[in-house]
Amino acid sequence: MTSTERRMQEMTTWTVGQVADVFGVTVRTLHHYDEIGLLMPSERSAAGYRLYTDGDLRRLQQVVVYRRLELPLDEIARLLDGDEDPDVHLRRQREAVMQRLDELTDLVVAIDRALERDMDERPATTAELKELFGDGFDDDYQQEAQERWGETDAWKQSAARTSRYTAADWAEVKAEMEDVNAAFVAALESGEPATGEAAMDAAEAHRLHIERRFYDLSYDVHRGLADMYVADPRFTKTYEDLAPGLAAYVRDAIHANADRHA
Repeated sequence: MTSTERRMQEMTTWTVGQVADVFGVTVRTLHHYDEIGLLMPSERSAAGYRLYTDGDLRRLQQVVVYRRLELPLDEIARLLDGDEDPDVHLRRQREAVMQRLDELTDLVVAIDRALERDMDERPATTAELKELFGDGFDDDYQQEAQERWGETDAWKQSAARTSRYTAADWAEVKAEMEDVNAAFVAALESGEPATGEAAMDAAEAHRLHIERRFYDLSYDVHRGLADMYVADPRFTKTYEDLAPGLAAYVRDAIHANADRHA
């Protein structure tokens, strides 16, 4: 072999290591393909090393695609050693890949639905509650409340209910409470007294919200909550941030509503 012929061969052939790097297969795999006759290098170097040609690489490309489609090696050999045109292989591979894509798409959809069900059914985490309620959710206050009322039936009933609440449930709770507070603010800013119908209706909505979402709430216990809204600066601030004078207005409206239902 002349030096020119040797250079031409070096430009159009590849060693086992080079092929392994380009195609992402191991040298051991290439040796195995050679041993079973699936892909045998067509050339040899002067020193006797295996050399792959362009035709070998095209065949390897077909092998790699079929292997990624999880076809067994003996079936791949039968397909490649038949009389079919290379275009037929490519079309078959494309069809198989598209089918796999459809299967994977269906699988992704199924996983997403499972995740949605899990999110919908999973109780809300502390982080989610903090994100939803912001400053309105305080771990220290939760601990204080449990120490203060943890042995009461109301606390136990509330804990049993809310332990199952998802993030979506808590979002509904928040929206309902905001609607009640908006009704109080609207009544206050309209100039209606706390003993007026709109104010008392807002108080009744407040009571029903707590009873439906947390624990059974009698009118007498509701009065106690109303007094706490004024006595505890934290509750007072929550209402005063919505409208000046709202804390006392809510208390008076709750008392008036309790009197109305006495």
